[in-house]
Amino acid sequence: MSNSSSLKEFLLLAFADTRELQLLHFSFFLGIYLAALLGNGLIITAVACDHRLHTPMYFFLLNLSILDLGSISTTVPKSMANSLWNTRAISYLGCAAQLFLVIFLFTGEFSLLTVMAYDRFVAICRPLHYGTIMGGRACVKMAAAAWASCFLNALLHIGNIFSVPLCQRNVVDQFFCELPQILRLSCSDSYLREVGLIVFSVCLFFGCFIFIVLSYVQIFSAVLRIPSEQGRHKAFSMCLPHLAVVSLCVSTVLFAHLKPPSLSSPALDLVVAVLYAVVPPTLNPLIYSMRNKELKDALRKVISWAFFSREKMLICPLTCVTSALSVMLWM
Repeated sequence: MSNSSSLKEFLLLAFADTRELQLLHFSFFLGIYLAALLGNGLIITAVACDHRLHTPMYFFLLNLSILDLGSISTTVPKSMANSLWNTRAISYLGCAAQLFLVIFLFTGEFSLLTVMAYDRFVAICRPLHYGTIMGGRACVKMAAAAWASCFLNALLHIGNIFSVPLCQRNVVDQFFCELPQILRLSCSDSYLREVGLIVFSVCLFFGCFIFIVLSYVQIFSAVLRIPSEQGRHKAFSMCLPHLAVVSLCVSTVLFAHLKPPSLSSPALDLVVAVLYAVVPPTLNPLIYSMRNKELKDALRKVISWAFFSREKMLICPLTCVTSALSVMLWM
């Protein structure tokens, strides 16, 4: 095919060829997707409804859960539908939209994790100035900057890569429209601008990663100077969930994109893509709620409202909307 104008659709990589395995894949992804929806949905509801959680840490956690819901909803449902209906096709515009959302939401998640590292640094290393530095307006501005910068980054990538002629086949060797896979379909002499954008994005990624590492070096230095064991335990409890989420995100992404070419194969690339696109959004709610007593208490209240009080179920949505607005405008 000579250029992208002749493309009407792309063909995604199928998980299996036999009908039984396709249905198994559908059931497996359905279970993971429902778990991610439940976990992130509960956290969003708990933070929005419980006034005790209207703090900077939980405000950023609410944003992270929204990003996780968006990222897993961008990739998994289409793959499930393809397995259920025994097809591999995704439309040209559908692929462009999916790629835009993948770049936007995945980079947004790492930007937000960087902001959360700064929040933990201020809370532990500058506790007397925490209320001033991490005020409501400052938190909203930091979250808005993370969302806006990633939106612009995704827009630049999409506008550039789909303006490049696609001279190769229309088969995408992944279960969703992934940037490296789409780039492989481009003409070999016309994707230098996109490579430049990728290098810029990689530099930003490593800049954020170095910022997080330096923040935690100072955090751990400050924690080790705390005289009481109870104080050190409380400080570590505040940081370990965030550090675990960052480690999960970074390790899966780095392994996916920096593994040696000799290890590359369609099957391995598929498994690695599942690790970084599906596993973190599903496990993040579990990681954050595992050692967090305040969040556990709020989640118990949400579950009790949902199962034991119809009256509260009718009142809660309006309350949650009002509370969510107050979180966004929290001062």
